[in-house]
Amino acid sequence: MPELHYAAAMALAELPAGRMRACMIGGREVLVCHTKEGLRALDNICTHAYARLDEGRLRGHKLVCPLHGAVFDTRDGRVLKGPATERLPVHHVRVEAGTIEVALDPAAPPAPLP
Repeated sequence: MPELHYAAAMALAELPAGRMRACMIGGREVLVCHTKEGLRALDNICTHAYARLDEGRLRGHKLVCPLHGAVFDTRDGRVLKGPATERLPVHHVRVEAGTIEVALDPAAPPAPLP
């Protein structure tokens, strides 16, 4: 596995449980979600119609697209409800000294343009 390069995304204190927030990591829009199960980082652009997912809703571990209602699982990016058919790329996330850090998945396809 290639070495991961983590970048600071935001302070953990800025993202309460049950909330999500978008940021740019390595030129890619990433959405950090704070669920009861922990922190998750995924692409912020829907794989169906390229809407920004941070404008949608986070319901437990489910991420709902604001445009057509596609539902993704934040744990692994898989589609739980269409119209989307392609999963979201999931990135590596950790907390160091109170800062949420994200490393892009080196196997993720190129980010779509919104």
